[in-house]
Amino acid sequence: MGEVFLPGNHRYLGNQFMMWRQEAEMSREEVAEAVGYSAEMVRSVEQGRRACPPRMAEIADELFGARGKLKAGLSYLTREKFPARTRDYIWHEAESVSIWSYECVLIPGLLQTEEYAQALIGGRCPAMDEETVAERVAARMERKQLFTRKPPVEFSFVIYEAALRTPMGGAAVHKRQLLQLLEVGSLRNVALQVLPFSRVLSGALSGSLVILETRDHVRMSLAEGQQVSLLTSDSNEVHVMTESYAKFRMEAFNAEESAQFIQRLVDEL
Repeated sequence: MGEVFLPGNHRYLGNQFMMWRQEAEMSREEVAEAVGYSAEMVRSVEQGRRACPPRMAEIADELFGARGKLKAGLSYLTREKFPARTRDYIWHEAESVSIWSYECVLIPGLLQTEEYAQALIGGRCPAMDEETVAERVAARMERKQLFTRKPPVEFSFVIYEAALRTPMGGAAVHKRQLLQLLEVGSLRNVALQVLPFSRVLSGALSGSLVILETRDHVRMSLAEGQQVSLLTSDSNEVHVMTESYAKFRMEAFNAEESAQFIQRLVDEL
């Protein structure tokens, strides 16, 4: 396949990024270490193949001594599809080779149907305007491309029973959501497990978590709360999250038992 390039405003910002970097006499590797992305990501941004993450532009602006000129280019880019607190995670998710996800309250975003996402995002407080809700739902649906990406991403999902029993959007929407879980769970690169009430651990009630590994083999963890998202590559934090996830997965039903459990929930509706 040929190279895929972004719209002109993204390529222009990438070109400006490269010129400021060269003016500062810094290598891509040095910039990558400072901004927390890979050298290949820096190259892709400069060549117009990847959009420049806001965090990268903000750090680089100060690093290059651009005095706000590089950061100002962000305002000319396409309106952001994701809320600020999850934006950096989405960038890394797109670069992942494996994703492990545990959710105790809701269906994980990557597994949500459009109707479920609409009910969830549209029902948030404070309320958002219809345009923003539509954009957020569409952006969430676009993330599903990861399931069919080549080379494939390896997925592991553990979902607490409570999330499976919450009828977000009503009974009909709930049923279609459960059926989609069965469909996605049948994919060869997806392992989907249910953590039942009878096997829950105290730590499993503390909140959701995600562990991902990027193409550069950097492992990161995301812990989410009511209004806070903490994304880190700190080895100690990632280790703690990995240990927690391993415990949840060990207590959960295996993939076959989980599919049977979800099917029973469908049959009850």
